[in-house]
Amino acid sequence: MTDAALMMAEPAIGMRSLRVLARLLDYPSEELQAAAGELIEIIDQEHRLSPGLRTALMDWCQRSHDADLLELQAEYVALFDKGRATSLLLFEHVHGESRDRGQAMVDLMDEYQAAGFELDARELPDYLPLFLEYLSTCSEAEIGRWLGEIRHILALITARLEERNADYALVPLALLALIGAEGDVDVHRPEVRNEKRDDTPEALDAVWEEEAVRFSAESDQDCALQSAEGRRLAERKQGVQSDAVRILSPEAAPQVKGR
Repeated sequence: MTDAALMMAEPAIGMRSLRVLARLLDYPSEELQAAAGELIEIIDQEHRLSPGLRTALMDWCQRSHDADLLELQAEYVALFDKGRATSLLLFEHVHGESRDRGQAMVDLMDEYQAAGFELDARELPDYLPLFLEYLSTCSEAEIGRWLGEIRHILALITARLEERNADYALVPLALLALIGAEGDVDVHRPEVRNEKRDDTPEALDAVWEEEAVRFSAESDQDCALQSAEGRRLAERKQGVQSDAVRILSPEAAPQVKGR
């Protein structure tokens, strides 16, 4: 990813806070810890977020600055590198390993290239921190459009990270808050409480066995059917009205409601 120490200029069009949220999802490093003061300063200036949410984000930044780096890294690996429930690859939550995911990434790459956004990292285009880097270069209308497109994914990730008592839940929650959609998480919390963890040794073994079955699928439809979560999310998205979504103005942001 780009320099985690930030040292960043104001994006020409978009919002600096999106770049901060991207950095908070990076693998913990000494550079990221050293940037805590700048991260806190930018978050404090983002008045589209409620005071409670800003405080929660700033407190997390300070805790990360003060924590043992190896412990932070171990927590990150446990959350994001084991299982798929909390994956930071957006399309994995919708398409699983079906070929539809590949086409979705091609389409996203086309969006990047049309906007003159050149990738200089080895991450996949649907990697959430990279996607937020792109959004930080966009107009507020485009940011609102994109966050509206992925709000169902953000809400699911938020609920799953909350269930694991992870501060990282604050990032997708803040993204939802930018479009006034924090309430979307409520839909997912009951189902997430009843989900079986996919990061246990038994669950990981089952995934390896499932991969062998998926590899032998005879059609794209067979592959897609193996992604039950993708089906549920797609159905839920179809049931949501496609009204225009916009970024809240600082004046319209809630002033009392916290996390």
